[in-house]
Amino acid sequence: MFTVYVDADACPVVRIIEDVAREMHVPVELICDTNHVLFSDYSRVRVIGAGADAVDFALINLLKAGDVVVTQDYGVAALALGKKAHAIHQSGKIFSDDNIDGLLMDRHLAKKARMGKGKHHLKGPKKRTEEDDIRFESAFRGLLISIIEAN
Repeated sequence: MFTVYVDADACPVVRIIEDVAREMHVPVELICDTNHVLFSDYSRVRVIGAGADAVDFALINLLKAGDVVVTQDYGVAALALGKKAHAIHQSGKIFSDDNIDGLLMDRHLAKKARMGKGKHHLKGPKKRTEEDDIRFESAFRGLLISIIEAN
């Protein structure tokens, strides 16, 4: 059996993850730092000490091949894929070996633009909508079904 690990610091889709996972009898672990302590009646909650990337490293250390990670961090997704795990963004985008390099490059270029001098202001993310939640739920459900059917 695989486990769903959630990079749960400020994750807007925890409820959806738990509802779908409960339906399919898949265990969930919410990983958060001491600044974002969560409570759940379904998931196991792991609270990690605050620190730069502490949650990310803890999550990757727990992850096994075949598990699923929900994260918005492209670096965490890349490390998960390297461990032969599955990774999905809170938008519903499935991370894969085919798209992760481009996403990491985009992240790098955006960081360079933010650090450079001049008027390179990048907008933050758009406000989350109900359509975003529907898109995530559909993609997440599809991912879990494909994993269950493959096993």
